[in-house]
Amino acid sequence: MQPDVRNFCIIAHIDHGKSTLADRLLEETRTLDQRKMTTQVLDNMDLEKERGITIKMHPITMQYTYTDGKAYTLNLIDTPGHVDFTYEVSRSLKACEGAVLVVDATQGIEAQTLSNLYLALEADLEILPVLNKVDLAVARPDEIAMQVGELLGVEPESVLRVSGKTGLGVPELLRAIVERIPAPRGKSTEPLRALIFDSQYDTYRGAIAHVRVVDGKVRPGQKIIFAATQKQFEVQEVGVLRMAQIQRQELVAGDVGYVVSGCRDVKDIRVGDTIFDFENVSSIPLAGYREVKPMVFAGIYPADNADYELLRDSLGKLSLNDSALIYDPETSVALGFGFRVGFLGLLHFEVIQERLEREYNLDLVCTVPSVEYRAMLTDQSVLLVDNPVQMPAAGELEYMEEPYVRSSIITPEEYIGSIMQLCIEARGTYINTEYLDGTRVNLHYEIPLAEIIFDFYDRLKSISRGYASFDYEILDYRRSELTRLDILVNGEVVDALSVIVHKDKAYDWGRRVCDRLVDLIPRQMFEVAIQAAVGSRVIARSTVRAMRKNVLAKCYGGDITRKRKLLEKQKAGKKRMKAVGNVEIPQEAFLAILKAGE
Repeated sequence: MQPDVRNFCIIAHIDHGKSTLADRLLEETRTLDQRKMTTQVLDNMDLEKERGITIKMHPITMQYTYTDGKAYTLNLIDTPGHVDFTYEVSRSLKACEGAVLVVDATQGIEAQTLSNLYLALEADLEILPVLNKVDLAVARPDEIAMQVGELLGVEPESVLRVSGKTGLGVPELLRAIVERIPAPRGKSTEPLRALIFDSQYDTYRGAIAHVRVVDGKVRPGQKIIFAATQKQFEVQEVGVLRMAQIQRQELVAGDVGYVVSGCRDVKDIRVGDTIFDFENVSSIPLAGYREVKPMVFAGIYPADNADYELLRDSLGKLSLNDSALIYDPETSVALGFGFRVGFLGLLHFEVIQERLEREYNLDLVCTVPSVEYRAMLTDQSVLLVDNPVQMPAAGELEYMEEPYVRSSIITPEEYIGSIMQLCIEARGTYINTEYLDGTRVNLHYEIPLAEIIFDFYDRLKSISRGYASFDYEILDYRRSELTRLDILVNGEVVDALSVIVHKDKAYDWGRRVCDRLVDLIPRQMFEVAIQAAVGSRVIARSTVRAMRKNVLAKCYGGDITRKRKLLEKQKAGKKRMKAVGNVEIPQEAFLAILKAGE
């Protein structure tokens, strides 16, 4: 046991100021030189700074001197707040003994506040409640402290009040971390057991594991073995994580740091695996993590087929850094070779797409996202369908099931009517209304996952003027009237534009997609028909008008039959061109279908 070590993470709803508070903790402990301080200093991806959100967990080690002069090592993990990155939060909790629960003093408890709190309680962590943004004129610290006190069953006076912007209350927070969060319980004398909670790929040093040492010690030159893969390596370097990797002689029980083992194959290091000493293997591996199940699937293809190998390698390196990413190769008639990739949500999809384009310089084409359905076949077998192309023929299909989620929407009561209408449009089933206080309610609905992965969250924010918060958890699969909607361009089915929709929404979806594609597909020398079809039945159609040469321009007089002859000749030529013509579909067309539900 190390009495002078504290391992903790910061959890909160999105935009409640976790990363800004982490900046003040780094300043107060002088972990980073003042000249190098920037806003959201732990968010080291450009994408995180641009969007103002945390995407990846960020571990960092701080040295803090307590009031009695004793030095403490504080291992902090800053976590994401968005529902799509809940898996990152659950992984960080395994490496800690305590969690700082941050609540915005202007907005109060919101959906992900509750979700992340329950994760921390399940992990049996000590909760340290903190009110942030108390310096703002619209802050309601007394009222929000009462809410937090009721939620946790503690006195409102024990809820700390800080400002991540000004640094108010940060010294008191550091003292509370030392006093209220327990020290690690592992023993350095036991055989080595270290939990891999994250990893990254370095071009020169291979896969680097971020570990929490639970028992024993790990040092350079030591032979180790990974419990899941049974691969053996010799440790080359160990150290702690600050803004850079700081090398150390050893890591002992209770420490959080990194291990360089010379592992070159990204498949050999798995997040949640246990590292053992090869000479003294412990019989009990650590619990690790529950296997994450992606809920949104999309096809990702290189715009240039020559980049297929680069895309495969890039996905491999990203999956090492993001264990929620799952991918399999697939082919498309329209787009060539690519991958079917699984994501936790639509934001996760957008982030992975942008990271592939920025970090690996890839030009990508992505198909419309879909969820995983269950097809019950006539022979009583079950087929999992995450791609419309996989949907069985009508003669083989008994019925379809789609995933449902239990959603929690916390909103001011004046928006209840509009939000209920939104949920009804999304085929939601009302469960109950829970009144949190005099002004806010928690609405519970059961909604098909397919209805919320597109623009549900954006519409919710628009309706509530930004005040409503949203969280969901997967429930089960339920029988539903689903159908495959195909888009035909010039009579040919474009498989990359196919989608599985509810029968009641097939016409509206097809109508919108056809109208959008008319504006995006360039005009040809012949008329191009864009059709939406369910099976063999066309339910919507739009037409891209042909570019027309004026063949009558040279006819300044003469018999009308000569003009008719020229027009008939032009008509026959266009018919022949349409039969053999090839219509190029621009990349924007695949992106436009994402907005078809708006």
